Amino acid sequence: MGFIDFIYKKERENLSKYAFLTENTKGRDFLLESDNIRTEFQRDRDRIIHSKSFRRLMHKTQVFLDPEGDHYRTRLTHTLEVTQIGRTLSRALRLNEDLTEAACLGHDLGHTPFGHAGEAVLNRLYGTGFKHNEQSLRVVEKLEKNFRGLNLTFEVRDAILCHTGDKTASTLEGRIVKFADRIAYINHDIEDAIRAKILKNEDLPQNLIEILGKTGSERINTMVNGIITASNEQNDIKMQGYILEAADKLREFLFEKVYGNNVAKVEEKKSEYLLEQMYNYFIKNYRLLLPEYEPIINTEGIDRAVCDYIAGMTDRFAINTYCSIFVPNTWKEIE
Repeated sequence: MGFIDFIYKKERENLSKYAFLTENTKGRDFLLESDNIRTEFQRDRDRIIHSKSFRRLMHKTQVFLDPEGDHYRTRLTHTLEVTQIGRTLSRALRLNEDLTEAACLGHDLGHTPFGHAGEAVLNRLYGTGFKHNEQSLRVVEKLEKNFRGLNLTFEVRDAILCHTGDKTASTLEGRIVKFADRIAYINHDIEDAIRAKILKNEDLPQNLIEILGKTGSERINTMVNGIITASNEQNDIKMQGYILEAADKLREFLFEKVYGNNVAKVEEKKSEYLLEQMYNYFIKNYRLLLPEYEPIINTEGIDRAVCDYIAGMTDRFAINTYCSIFVPNTWKEIE
C-alpha cells in the first residue's frame, strides 16, 4: 500500500460519516500528475501559500488603513487566524482538516486594498459589480501564475466562493470557513479597536459579554464550542442559538461603533477617492497597465483588466501608484 492510499484508508476509518473524503474530490480543471506524499487538498494548501496573491495579503488592510503600529491585524494575519479556528473546528468534528485549511487560506485572496472600503469602490465602478469572494475565486482560477490560475480542486474553490453571502458550500468543511471567518474578525477587530482607542473594554455590551466571554480568547472558545455542540454528528454546520444570537448582536455593535466610526470613515473616504481616481485614469490610459493584462483586455474588456489590476494592489502600492500619477515630483537639479 502506497503512502497516499494509507492516508485515504485512515480518512475512511477515522473521519465522520459526514466528512468529505479526499479520494472523492471532483478534481481539477486540468489534470495533475499524482503526488506520492501529499493529498490533493494538501497540494492546494501549498499552492495557495506559495502564491503571489497570498504574500500580498500582508500589506492589505483588515480594518485600520495602513496602520503604523506593529500589532494591528492585516489581511494576512486575519487569514491565519481564520485558518487556525477552521482547523480546530474541523478536527473536533472529525472532518477533513486539509480541505478546511486550504479553503481558509484562500478565502480572501481577492480582497482589495483598503479592506471593504476598496471593495465598495470597485463594486460601484465596475459594471457588473464586485464581490471579494468572487474575486478570490477569479484569482485562483485565472489570475495567478500569469493567468493560468492555481488549478485548485473543485471543493476548495467552492468553499472560497461560498465563505460569505447567501451561497452554501457543498461540503461541511467549506461551511466551516464562513463561521471561522466571522469568529475571527468579530474578536480581533474588537482587540484592534481597543488598541486604536476607538473602544474601551467597558464599552462592550455587558449582556453579550456575559454570554460570550470577557476576553477575545474566551469569546472564541465559546463560539467554537457552540459550533461543535450544535454540529457534532450532524450533516450541517451551525452554532447554538443563544450563542449565535449574541455573536450576531456583537457584530452589529462593531458595525455601529467601529466600522462606522467617524475617525475611521475619514480615512476610508480618502482611500475611496484615491482608488476611484486611479480606476478612471487607467480606463483612459489602459495601455499603461502591465503587459500581462493584454489578454484580459482583448477577451474581457478594459474595465475587467483595470478592476483586476486595482483589486490586486496592496495598500502601499496603491498609494505609491496614485502619487506617481497625480502628485508632482520635486524638481532636483542635476549636479
